Amino acid sequence: MYKNLIILLTLLSAPLLALGANVEFTASAPSAVVVGNRFTLSYTVNQESKDFRAPEMTDFNVLMGPSTSHSSSVQIINGSMTKSMSITYTYVLVSDNPGTYTLPGATIVVNGEKYTSNSLTIKVLPADKASEAQQQGQASQGGATLNNADSKTSKAGDNNLFIRQIISKTNVYEQEAFLVTYKLYTRYNIRDIANVKFPEYKGFYVQDIELDENRQFVPEHYNGMNYNAIILKQALLYPQHSGTAEIDKGSLDVVIVERVQGRSQSIFDGFFDSYQDVKKSLTIPSAKIEVKPLPSGAPKSFNGAVGQFDVKSSISTQNVKANDAVTVKLNISGNGNLKLLKSPEVEFPADFDVYDPKVENNVKVTAGGASGSKSIEYLAIPRFGGDFEIKGIEFSWFDPKTGKYKTANTPNYSVKVEGVADNTQVVASSGVSNKESVRNLGSDIRHIHSDNALKMKGEGFYGTAGFAAGYLIPLIVFVLLLIILQKQARENANIALKRTKRASKVAVKRLKSANAFMKKNDKSHFYEETMKALWGYLSDKLSIPQADLTKDNVKDNLSAKGVKDEVITEFLNTLQDCEFARFSSANDENLSMQAIYGRATKLIESLEDKL
Repeated sequence: MYKNLIILLTLLSAPLLALGANVEFTASAPSAVVVGNRFTLSYTVNQESKDFRAPEMTDFNVLMGPSTSHSSSVQIINGSMTKSMSITYTYVLVSDNPGTYTLPGATIVVNGEKYTSNSLTIKVLPADKASEAQQQGQASQGGATLNNADSKTSKAGDNNLFIRQIISKTNVYEQEAFLVTYKLYTRYNIRDIANVKFPEYKGFYVQDIELDENRQFVPEHYNGMNYNAIILKQALLYPQHSGTAEIDKGSLDVVIVERVQGRSQSIFDGFFDSYQDVKKSLTIPSAKIEVKPLPSGAPKSFNGAVGQFDVKSSISTQNVKANDAVTVKLNISGNGNLKLLKSPEVEFPADFDVYDPKVENNVKVTAGGASGSKSIEYLAIPRFGGDFEIKGIEFSWFDPKTGKYKTANTPNYSVKVEGVADNTQVVASSGVSNKESVRNLGSDIRHIHSDNALKMKGEGFYGTAGFAAGYLIPLIVFVLLLIILQKQARENANIALKRTKRASKVAVKRLKSANAFMKKNDKSHFYEETMKALWGYLSDKLSIPQADLTKDNVKDNLSAKGVKDEVITEFLNTLQDCEFARFSSANDENLSMQAIYGRATKLIESLEDKL
């Protein structure tokens, strides 16, 4: 009885406990609909409310609504209660006029306060054109061609399934970014997309745009017809050389669900339809890009920056003691080839020890371009006292919108350094070539008194075996330490040699990590780790930064070292298969994790034997 009373009081108090929850009032509807087709508009609030008021819907015909639905749930776990509820107001709408329309937010009152939902933008697409002549042009104007892989599917016309390669610009400057988009259009139900091979981008620096993994097909009107369309890939391309650059062809396979139309064998054939999976092969056409050279007359401070930028600088302190660090920070922000920018040089006084700059990129890649900032920190240590000046930085870039070079200057900084004491000696730690570690040694100079006579006491030590050992042992230890330190210094200085020696170990370690992901059936991380193992091995072995590795220079470098063509081809194919295996859901044995793992392991062994 007591227990039932507690539960009853808890349920009655649930609405009161919900008062403290955050109010969420949202609107939802399809982003695109076809003219004359019905669609649903919903408004949902997560608390008890009143006085719901929808916006004016003059651009749409309201067929039904608002209909109201309630849902709620209460959970009691270990005496802790959580309650959730929602109220949904639903409309059924239709529009007779194509266009893009905006619905303002609706309003509602919760606990005496008024709330407004988000607004919605709905695109109403025109109806399909009835003319057959108009329908025949679907695969033109940037669309890809379609090749039937099975004679049974010849009835599927080019206008029902194709892929477009959409290029934002075909006439650009060197290092000017342009957007390439691959979009699939279909009037069929698609079961799978497999064997995706996007074009290679020879002569371009590529930045892939991260797409939503949960993206769906959306209606789109193209060339007089309505399709379900989805973006397969987007990337920003930066041409590295002037002239005519070509984007190669690509291909992919699409599995569609098609209804089988045959002769009726029984009276039941009219009630039950039969369907089959049909494979279609799509070819992405090549494209040519005209790349203009940058104009002459570039400023001396121009170092390849193309875009729109803003430059600012700051200094950590302008009053510093000798042997203490001072930092100059440069921030380059804007839209352009930020990741390709070389760090400008800061001219420090000659009495400053200068260290390698620390670079931090904060760049976001979207369909609108690569925007963000590049932060560069320059560290220097003054060794002597005095008044010094750190000169400002001159940074120049080319603006493709105006077709002109622009220059920005940062201010000069005056630095006052307090002097070093006479008995201080600055010594750099041994074996460090980039000045990462510095220590100060202080030593006192004591006066030598010459008026004290030395007197022999007891048996003389000079000439004994102990006397000789006292000299020889430290000398031998010193020579051994010198040899060891010199060897370490040579190995530390030769970073390429060190990376080459450990390339195989690092690759094996990454393959072990990939094997662990394979055992967990984690496809995404498995393929990613396998690609890191392959690319990282070549980067270390060939002493080429991963950012500079391309399929072309990989082929050239491996060929120059005597690697067989079939091994090189297998290496590139394995990388390509890894790149697209995550996208494919087809059961292709060649793309299975076990197969890829075996191929990668064998490749590392083959290359290690040769290199």
